[in-house]
Amino acid sequence: MSTTDRPPVCDYEGSDYQQRFWEQGGRAYEDGAEAVALRRLLPREGGKLLLEIGAGAGRNTPRYHGYRRVVLLDYSRTQLRQAQQRLGRSDRYVYVAADAYHMPFADGLFDGATMIRVLHHMAEPLKVLQETRRVLLPGAIFILEFANKRNLKAILRWLLRRQDWNPFTPEPVEFAALNFDFHPRQVLAWLNEAGFAVEDIRTVSHFRMGLLKRAIPAKVLVAMDALAQPTGKWWQLTPSVFVRSRVRGAAVASAGEVVFRCPACGHSPLEPADDHLACPACGARWAVRDGIYDFKEPL
Repeated sequence: MSTTDRPPVCDYEGSDYQQRFWEQGGRAYEDGAEAVALRRLLPREGGKLLLEIGAGAGRNTPRYHGYRRVVLLDYSRTQLRQAQQRLGRSDRYVYVAADAYHMPFADGLFDGATMIRVLHHMAEPLKVLQETRRVLLPGAIFILEFANKRNLKAILRWLLRRQDWNPFTPEPVEFAALNFDFHPRQVLAWLNEAGFAVEDIRTVSHFRMGLLKRAIPAKVLVAMDALAQPTGKWWQLTPSVFVRSRVRGAAVASAGEVVFRCPACGHSPLEPADDHLACPACGARWAVRDGIYDFKEPL
């Protein structure tokens, strides 16, 4: 794979994001609201193999009760090591460092996937959604969260002429380097083009305001948010939107085994060795270090 077909990737290598943003950032309300959305959107009996795209430090991973095994994919080795510390090493969890645009998995491998707080880092969102479709089985559930440009705060700021970009136009807005907000209609169009059928939409973080978060306990805000989330079926005015979709086609059960594919040439399967996986087609070797399958670059 040449570097020319690689979109830019947001790398959290060396970041203390989990501690700084979530644990010390006063975001108990946002975390709780997202937990509610996931609980309502995920199937009770999901299947054998779930792919968590952009798993980070594993904040959401324990919430995927309906799946026997979870593959945590993230571009940052640092985040995956933090996830290992949180979750431990067991057969239930597989840790993979890789580019979400070129995932190192065989076609039609998973019967479920999630992508939470990840799409907003994607310069080519349709491409990553098409790649997600490639690794999913027909009938697989896909839970996507995206940052919504058509949120109430952005609308008010635009009406008051305090921001230049229009929240009602379909194009993404890049408010910081590799940080995008998307129009809901455009995201739904991309999902449809990638081969997904939308089943449900939930709006999340209705009360993401510093004043409210300081004045009202997080548990109360989460309960209020839970009541409001189903309105996402009719309108989307919150900064965060969750979508449950399903791969078109008759459902097929996953075998539950992770089959790796070479990101360099697309060959599958790879041949295991003591400390790496080898591609018999192109000769590329991919490291396995401390329980992490590393596909960021070949050895």
